[in-house]
Amino acid sequence: MLCSVGMGRTPKALTERGSAYLTALTQEIQKKLQRAVDLPSQRRTLLQELFADIALEVDERAREIIIGDEDVISVATEGNEGPLCFYDVLADHFLWVPANGEPILDLIVQLWSQTFASHIFTLLFYKWLFDALLDNSEVLLRYSSALVQGATNVFWIDIQTNARRFHSLFRYLLLQVALVPERLKKIPLQAQRDLFLLLSRSIFLYNLVDMLESFLKQFPKFPNAFLVGGPADIFVIELADQLQKLKVEPVLLHYLSHIKVLQGMELRMSTSTRLKTCLYSFTSPGGPMYPTRAVRHAAWDALDFLFPVGRYPRHLISLFFRLLYPWYWPSSCWNFVVSLIQAVFYSVLRLILRKPNRP
Repeated sequence: MLCSVGMGRTPKALTERGSAYLTALTQEIQKKLQRAVDLPSQRRTLLQELFADIALEVDERAREIIIGDEDVISVATEGNEGPLCFYDVLADHFLWVPANGEPILDLIVQLWSQTFASHIFTLLFYKWLFDALLDNSEVLLRYSSALVQGATNVFWIDIQTNARRFHSLFRYLLLQVALVPERLKKIPLQAQRDLFLLLSRSIFLYNLVDMLESFLKQFPKFPNAFLVGGPADIFVIELADQLQKLKVEPVLLHYLSHIKVLQGMELRMSTSTRLKTCLYSFTSPGGPMYPTRAVRHAAWDALDFLFPVGRYPRHLISLFFRLLYPWYWPSSCWNFVVSLIQAVFYSVLRLILRKPNRP
């Protein structure tokens, strides 16, 4: 049974019309899930369509029905860099009226092994899970594991599409779960660890680095901490691994632009070396990373900023190895000439602008 601390509460901004709209939307979700249960051959397609539907942005007409006037909408989207999506309002709806989510949750459990089941569960019940009273530890472990798995899946969708559609989900998991011990302790310790590892990989993507210091203070204890180090070491290890998995240039540049916040962190030598090696792998053209010119320059900037000692020898060694690949010489020379012309042009322009006006 679904039960919640907040059962029966209704948002003040939600009108009767909005409540009826969400109830009808809930029924449509239930029908689609029931079809997926009844039609095994179409399960993947039906669940994929349902996931796409709940991840859609709420259009203006639906906003007026669900939330009301523009003032309320601006409050509802405050702090969220992504669009207001249907899963945002549905997650709130199942938190406020948990009974409406009970048949949906029962159907999702029946489809647990399907590809998009964890995606849908996470988007619809990520708020309810930390407000519900679940006495069965096995059920709680299953739900919390599905939450982390589903969040991981949608995180990669945002990476591949260079979007922030699921920003509100990760903002909630960080600000309202990871930084709130009372909520965090509602899920098993292993799920807490998995959640913190996921947030370590995603905190840059969703521009939540301002909360990094508080986040590190709330890190749960890891059994291998005596080998890998403290919270900062675990965070940097996860981040370095994530960097090497990124193949979308704008996302990689976004991560590299934020990585300078790591300056001043007390890290083990092995962790520091791991991060340095990761960044250095993006500074040279060709395999295994095949970075673009923009990525190489961003990686050099980050590397020189975080590890200023040995900066010039690193560049000298890099130049030597580039000489071993003559097919890169024409592009390097061309970019050097273009950069030089731009530098001279802007220098002359500054001199002209600074020249005092004579009568």
